[in-house]
Amino acid sequence: MRRVIELALPSLVREVKPRVEEILLVGGELPDMNWLNQLERNLAGVAVSCKMEPALGYFSEQHRPPSEITNHVRAFLSQLLPEAEVKQDVVWAHNPGLGRNLILTRELVRHCASRRFRLILHHHDWWFDNRWQRWPEIRRAGFHSLRQVAQTVFPVAREVRLIAINRADTGVLERRFPKQVAWLPNPAPETPLPNSKAVRRARLWLQQQTEAKAPVWLMPCRLVRRKNIAEALLLTRWLRPEAWLVTTGGVSSKDEEAYARRLENAVEKHGWRLRLAVLQGDESAKPTVPELMAASETILLTSLQEGFGLPYIEAVSAGKPLIARSLPNMAPDLGKFGFRFPQMYQEVLVAPCLFDWAAEQERQRALFALWYGRLPRACQKYVKKPQFLRLARSPKPVAFSRLTLTAQLEVLAWPAPDSFELCAPLNPILKAWRSRAETAKLDISPWPKSALKWLSGSAYGRSFSRMLNTSPPQRQRDRASLSTQAEFLRVKLAPENLYPLLWSTQS
Repeated sequence: MRRVIELALPSLVREVKPRVEEILLVGGELPDMNWLNQLERNLAGVAVSCKMEPALGYFSEQHRPPSEITNHVRAFLSQLLPEAEVKQDVVWAHNPGLGRNLILTRELVRHCASRRFRLILHHHDWWFDNRWQRWPEIRRAGFHSLRQVAQTVFPVAREVRLIAINRADTGVLERRFPKQVAWLPNPAPETPLPNSKAVRRARLWLQQQTEAKAPVWLMPCRLVRRKNIAEALLLTRWLRPEAWLVTTGGVSSKDEEAYARRLENAVEKHGWRLRLAVLQGDESAKPTVPELMAASETILLTSLQEGFGLPYIEAVSAGKPLIARSLPNMAPDLGKFGFRFPQMYQEVLVAPCLFDWAAEQERQRALFALWYGRLPRACQKYVKKPQFLRLARSPKPVAFSRLTLTAQLEVLAWPAPDSFELCAPLNPILKAWRSRAETAKLDISPWPKSALKWLSGSAYGRSFSRMLNTSPPQRQRDRASLSTQAEFLRVKLAPENLYPLLWSTQS
């Protein structure tokens, strides 16, 4: 989201009417000062300031009761937005659908409705999309029913506008909130390559991190389970055995720490060529992500789920070959923009002899039962048996992404030549990719001219401006909130969207 904000704000300053006079960044903590200084330089002529209130941060990281957090949020908003329609102010709230502080979202909606401020709820991700461990946290915040959550995330209010970043989500919203919804793909202009000196520095820095002069395959991502990092390692070991797989970001929450530890322990035990979270901590003295991409041989993106997939586009901009999973909510949008990815795949199938099939069946049954039992009762009716558990007891090839981390690590523990020989017949395209990867000649996607129509800063600013100036219907349906959430739940809880990696931190 920080990247979206830094790319979008200059375009909004240029395109939005009436003219943007001032930008106030608000959050639970102050932003990185280097990032803020660069943003101010990009917005020359527009005043930029920050206000911070800890009550606006993640609920899970606060130690006050919900009533006290509510009082702090209300007091802060009253001081922040004291007058109605004085300067046609707009509140642009990012990722409220993730549910990390629904108290703030609820109070923002109430405050903007009473003061008649336009409120943009910009949805990047959803709390109900394989993040069900958040449900107890949401209840502790005082939201005890799905109805309360729906009315907060999808509020029926004339002052509210809803933004989604892919067409699949936009379609669900538009059916219930006509003229209040915009599909706004993240801005992703084609950017010039870093200068050769910066790329050389980044390449030397990567050699220091890996302690080797070897090719680097980069996975620009945080260290979280939904990134499915073990699959990227499997592909790297199969296709380019001498390469190092490097990931950039660190863990984003305590929920991901167990996953990170298990990966790190397995790497240490087996000596795999994997370097995790090289940009974790202070980034000021380290190469930037674009510099690391330019210094790497190949980019991998093996995520289980994404809202938009900006790194797919950034790999094209960097002029690097990309190996990536094709995600159903995202691939159609990328195709509409004009992108073609020759090394995009649906699933990597693995032979069942590479892991303990019986133990994995029992493990998944237990994890699924535990996960299912923790769902709100109203959600359980949408759930059917996940894909691996629908297979017969007799072993058969299975998608690597549908395994627990325990089984994934069992597969990785096999010598790479042996596991590749067993799995290559199940994935015929991999032999061709391996042949090209051996000589660093994987296909590179060209930047399509049509992408500017959708992803340029100007296009973003114009779409944002149109949304602000659209008047919603006079009458709104009271049940729009509940029916919107119900449709999302049916989609997100479908068997194809259930992954055991995301059921438990110990999976």
